[in-house]
Amino acid sequence: MSAASAVSEPAAQVWERLASVIDPELDESVTELGFVTSVDVDADGGVSVAFRLPTYWCAANFAYLMAADMRAAIANLPWVTGIGMTLDEHMYANEINRGMAQNLSFRQAFGDAANDDLDAVRQTFLVKAFQRRQAALLAHLLASGREAEALVRLTIGELASLADEPERAHLISRYMERRHVCGGAMDEAQPAFIDIHGVPLDPATLGAYLRELRRVGVNAEFNSALCRGLLAARYDDVEEKPVRFYPRTRDASTIRT
Repeated sequence: MSAASAVSEPAAQVWERLASVIDPELDESVTELGFVTSVDVDADGGVSVAFRLPTYWCAANFAYLMAADMRAAIANLPWVTGIGMTLDEHMYANEINRGMAQNLSFRQAFGDAANDDLDAVRQTFLVKAFQRRQAALLAHLLASGREAEALVRLTIGELASLADEPERAHLISRYMERRHVCGGAMDEAQPAFIDIHGVPLDPATLGAYLRELRRVGVNAEFNSALCRGLLAARYDDVEEKPVRFYPRTRDASTIRT
């Protein structure tokens, strides 16, 4: 968001909306990742956004999904009269830019070459984001000395009451943003921790469950590091950040239930 500090108020509003758009695979903001390169707003409320991706061959469905999500986020601003999205230096840039200009669906833009349902792709990565965020929160709570059986019996309301310091509050907030993805009611009396099928976690199998979540998280962190590295190698204005894998705060095999 630093790029918005020296621009006009309308452009700053656009940057703010773009910051809420999440890369579907990496579960990070497209602005934090350095994907958005420029935002221009004309006197009539027309918005132009240029963005880039780590490689020339990044998957077309991911690129289209991000472009569509960015477009939708900007369209929520009441003063916007038109939106232009431009993907630079990509093998499918022409198809994606044309599709965005004409407000086409992925299948309309790519015709017979589109063999993916973007809603299904989005759901797949929302589930992975749910798993990563849940793993990070559970690891944090276990590291603070809380017992597995007590954790899996927490309700949503009880979990919210634990947000008593910044890091924990941040982890709880991020997890709750994705809990609905896997079903289950969201009222305060419902179990806070569920699996991808909406079933409350079992303390007897929590160790194995956390080991599986850790594998999901490590794979996602590797992909994130790879994408950041490729983007930094491709563009001089991107700073490569170190890899941050989930710490082994407690061996899952020794969790007391």
